[in-house]
Formats: sequence, structure tokens, C-alpha cells
Amino acid sequence: MSTWLITGCSTGLGRALAEAVTDAGHNAVVTARDVTRVADLAERAPDRVLPIALDVTNADQVAVAVQQAKERFGGVDVLVNNAGYGYRAAVEEGDDADVRTLFETHFFGTVAMIKAVLPDMRARRAGAIVNISSIGVQLTPVGSGYYAAAKAAIEGISGALRGELAPLGISVTVVEPGAFRTDFAGRSLTQSTRVIDDYAATAGQRRKENDTMDGTQAGDPAKAGTAIIAAVESSEPPAFLLLGPDALAAYRYIADGRANEIATWEHLTASTNYES
Repeated sequence: MSTWLITGCSTGLGRALAEAVTDAGHNAVVTARDVTRVADLAERAPDRVLPIALDVTNADQVAVAVQQAKERFGGVDVLVNNAGYGYRAAVEEGDDADVRTLFETHFFGTVAMIKAVLPDMRARRAGAIVNISSIGVQLTPVGSGYYAAAKAAIEGISGALRGELAPLGISVTVVEPGAFRTDFAGRSLTQSTRVIDDYAATAGQRRKENDTMDGTQAGDPAKAGTAIIAAVESSEPPAFLLLGPDALAAYRYIADGRANEIATWEHLTASTNYES
């Protein structure tokens, strides 16, 4: 039995993972900004599930959540940074305040949670950190540049963190899901209020009011939860985990295209050293 602290459990992947963790016999600290939305999860196993109100942008709530997990279960073995939401806008349309709030939640909230659990993990020389990213980091779809950038920042810090923590017995895994049947393309999706007509054929096509994906995604959140548990419990947790056949196909397509472009421009790439 291990103790998992999962952020953003009110719906979607976070809720599915919380259910999978509980069903697997582990302790689960399930969090949401509105704790009433995760209270029902405790009914699955009242002795092993602790619902907590948590806004990851609130430093006091972050500290309290980790302390309550320690008092109830002895500490956090696995931290899953899942809290977040979508934001769509052409880069020029993006509102500065909205973009900063997006980064406060996705990036700085993730960092705050990591810093809060690491002292105990380091003391035990054991633990796992799972940072939920998106295949959007690879695809960088028009209209989703700010969201992709926030997730890319998480991936960048995760790579360094993995190297820093590996000698201390703590694993770090980045998860890039494809499209799963959650409310990400519905309730959890926000967008800029500013609309520039010149982007109607690009970013405008991805705006919320034109989204037809909600409720039809092929990915099963329950299976994603099971897959994340399997990765964490493996003898060597992966640094990078794709979830979904669509994510796999997209990653390979982008990787192949990038390799071809590198080869095309290799002559220019290799031309920049001083002459010997």
C-alpha cells in the first residue's frame, strides 16, 4: 500500500486515477478547489481516502494538504500533478492576465506541489512524481499555443528534476495523454474574449464554440488511470509516457517530420563552427 496525492480530482483523468488508486488498495489524498466535488470518492474506502480542498496556486493550501496527508497516512509516496484546464486563443488574442493565471496553475502550481512533498521523499529516499502534460506539447496546435507552452515548461523542469532526484531514489515521470473522454474539451476549456477575424481559419477553428470533440474522444480515462499506476509501480518508471494510440501516432508523425527537416538543413546546422 502506498499513499497517492492527486491534484484536480473533481472530474476527468484525475477522478479516474483516484478511483483506480483506491480500487488498487492504496491510500488516496483526493483534491479539488471545491472539496464537495470529491467528497463522494471517500465513500469508496473511507479509511483510505482523504478529500481535501486544494487550489494549487494557494501556497497555504498546498502546505496544509501535504501536512494533512502526512498526519493521516504518514506521508506522500506518489504525487500526481494533474490540476489544470485548457485555454484557447491565437497568440495575439491571448489576454496577459489569463495567460499568467494559466501558468500559475499549470507550471507554478506544479512546482509548489513538488517542493512541498520533496523534503519527506528525500528523507525516506523514496517516492514518485508524475506530471501530467499533453501531446499538445509535440503538436503545438494553432489556438493552443499558451496551453502547449505551459505544459512544455512542466516537461522542461521534469527532465532536470529527474536527474536531480534519481540518485535519491525518487522517480519523475511525464505523461502525455492524447484525447480522453473527459470534460477537457467541455467545462474545463476556456478561451480568450478577444477575437481577431484574421485568425478565423486557424485558431478560430479551435475555439470552444466550434469544438465537436467533447464526449466523443476514444480514450478511456479508467484505462489511463490503470496505466499510470502500472508505470509508477514498475521497477524502472519511465521518464516519458504517452497515453493513447492517437498520442503515439501523433508523436511518431512529429518525430519523423522533425528528423526529415533536420536532415534537410544539416548542411547549414553544421556550418557554424570556427574554421580549423
